[in-house]
Amino acid sequence: MRTPRLLAVALCFTLAACGSSSTPVSPKAGGFTPPKIDALKSLGAGEGQVNLVAWAGYAEDGSNDKAVDWVHPFEQASGCKVNTKTAATSDEMVALMKTGEYDAVSASGDASLRLIASGDVAPVNTALVPNYADVFAGLKDKPWNTIGGVNYGVPHGRGANLLMWRTDQVKTEPDSWSVVFDPASPYKGKVTAYDSPIYIADAALYLMTAKPDLGIKNPYALDDKQFAAAVDLLKQQRTVIGEYWSDYTKEIQAFKSGDSVLGTTWQVIVNLAQADKAPVKAVLPKEGGTGWSDTWMVAAKAKNPNCAYRWLDWIISPKANAAVAEWFGEAPANAKACDMTADKSFCDTFHATDEDYFSKVHFWTTPIAQCLDGRTDVKCTDYSQWTRAWTEIKG
Repeated sequence: MRTPRLLAVALCFTLAACGSSSTPVSPKAGGFTPPKIDALKSLGAGEGQVNLVAWAGYAEDGSNDKAVDWVHPFEQASGCKVNTKTAATSDEMVALMKTGEYDAVSASGDASLRLIASGDVAPVNTALVPNYADVFAGLKDKPWNTIGGVNYGVPHGRGANLLMWRTDQVKTEPDSWSVVFDPASPYKGKVTAYDSPIYIADAALYLMTAKPDLGIKNPYALDDKQFAAAVDLLKQQRTVIGEYWSDYTKEIQAFKSGDSVLGTTWQVIVNLAQADKAPVKAVLPKEGGTGWSDTWMVAAKAKNPNCAYRWLDWIISPKANAAVAEWFGEAPANAKACDMTADKSFCDTFHATDEDYFSKVHFWTTPIAQCLDGRTDVKCTDYSQWTRAWTEIKG
């Protein structure tokens, strides 16, 4: 696979300060009722350009690596010139989409619900996106991009948060997240965790099985009692944490040097660390894990909707989707992309076709006051509360 030089920026899903949307939403099983906006009914002539908001690494035009370019082939095939604004955070993406200057966005799960609730994106008519038919079934109709059976975009790819350890230091192969939450850990000071408020969901996921009496069904839908339990667990974990990480290169270095011997990681980090001869292994623990899945969405007031739809179809086409997945380091969305990867073992490594594997992954979703698990008798904690709590946890 290609070294994802832009991954540190591209995966800036730290979701900082993304509170619940100011747009009123009504409780409903699985989420809320979005504003009424019509999807494009038929595809017309291209407008000549498309303005994108994207994570770094998602719209490569050869300027970073001449061999990495799926933008120019799209322009030649569609007649739509691509203008890309790279965003570093989900908050920035949301703010940019509110300007009305952009046609499409590669939104993460924390941003997609806010964009839907505020009416900044429109439903997507997947019949106008032919390559959508080949998207893995496990990525379709998900709660972070589908409301009431209505699709608000097309899936881009997916990845899981894993447990990694140094095999020369951790002699017994772990199979549970319990090893990173043990206050009496023999690895005190060498445990690491992802540096983001969304990491609270990792604690909640562990508590789903460790303390079933809490009744947690969705790690992003936590009432006050459940939230307090997750925060308390993370404050306890803080006593064994050596450092939190958000820059993948720093985590690789920490595991190579031995400063970290156990903690949360991504598959691409495992691959790169092993390529650098670090003695590491990783597993999706028995409790499952959290993860990410991004969605290409079309602006509600897109000035170039026809070119936007052409881009959506292109980026999830087998060849382009294979290229971006390898460059970025994630499982592709299109099942046919696996035949197009340069590394023929890529999809096996990233579990692209393993729906049982991904059924154990709880993908990042914005916590909102309306409980995402369908409860209507209580309010859940929203992301602004998660952000405040994370500051307290880290001290």
